[in-house]
Amino acid sequence: MAPHAVAFYRYALAAVVLLPIVLRNRRYWREISWGIISGVTMGLGWIGYVTALETAPASTVGVMYMTYPIFTLLIAWIVFSEPPTRRALLASATILLAAIVAGAPGAVAPELIPVLILALAAPFGFGLSICVLVHRLVRLEPLARLAPVSLGAVLGLAPLILTSAPSEVIPQDHETWILIAGIALASALVPQLIYMVCSPIIGAARSAVFGSVELPTMIAVAVFALGEPLTWPQGVGCLLILSAILLVQSRATRNVTNTINKPSK
Repeated sequence: MAPHAVAFYRYALAAVVLLPIVLRNRRYWREISWGIISGVTMGLGWIGYVTALETAPASTVGVMYMTYPIFTLLIAWIVFSEPPTRRALLASATILLAAIVAGAPGAVAPELIPVLILALAAPFGFGLSICVLVHRLVRLEPLARLAPVSLGAVLGLAPLILTSAPSEVIPQDHETWILIAGIALASALVPQLIYMVCSPIIGAARSAVFGSVELPTMIAVAVFALGEPLTWPQGVGCLLILSAILLVQSRATRNVTNTINKPSK
């Protein structure tokens, strides 16, 4: 299937299921607009991620995706005037070093470098989504936060779906439909709902860095499920990102529970 089709199906189920929630909360149109914008960016960014997975090792692409804490801090600082802390900056620098080690020309074939750069569109989109979630969507209930983001991703990818050949975007067998359903549920709807609940409570920086724990999961899948050999740059990159998680673990939790539960006027 085409990369944009995989990205589309990842968000389509949540968008369809949660559309009534968007309509019910339409009085929060400013928050919904922010969610849709972040969803469009995140959905389009996933095209670069899936494209990179077609040619580059999954573990290396995973390390590149883990740069999203850096994008999160930059967007939070530039767009939402949230200056990064020293710990967050140090953690992000560690993550950047991990990406450089894992994606350096000596670690991957030089012809894959442009593909890995394209894959950075995904962490940018996810970083924007985290910032919008923390700074613009806290007035909404968790399901209402997830709904416009998923809808935005689907809207952003819809033109590509409509202009593609049916064989590229429609699953051709039963097994592919099962995989699509697994992507929609196990890697989108359920984990994103958990993220929507927890991210506003702990803040943008901690959400971004703690979310990096998915990297060891990706490397484990690459090694045990896909049969890819684990190279030393990938291993070093994984250890560096785990170090970044430990760097922010002792920071005080940013509690915005009162803001979330505060009745709207």
